Amino acid sequence: MGNKLFATAEIMQFTQKVEYSKEGIVSKVVIDKPSGTITLFAFDSGQRLSEHSAPYDALVQVLEGEAEIIIDRKPFLLKEGDSIIMPAGIPHAVNAPDRFKMLLTMIRG
Repeated sequence: MGNKLFATAEIMQFTQKVEYSKEGIVSKVVIDKPSGTITLFAFDSGQRLSEHSAPYDALVQVLEGEAEIIIDRKPFLLKEGDSIIMPAGIPHAVNAPDRFKMLLTMIRG
């Protein structure tokens, strides 16, 4: 049993594991455990996740392109290779000024 898209003990490139969808957001779960999740996202240009909050810290890692991450109404422009922690209980949003791919890691607890 396991995630066939994300084999264990095998080198992979996350950017090759998710494709863009015209005018959409694609997400693929890499790991889903009671202790936390890791999810791969591809945002097409102009897409967004509206403001919300989560009960746990969440780490965003931009893998390709540029993302606008808004935390507590303050915008941050992240480029490929940049990361940011969205703190628990603080409103945040994600905007795609252009298409981008990111990895989201959330540890519960």
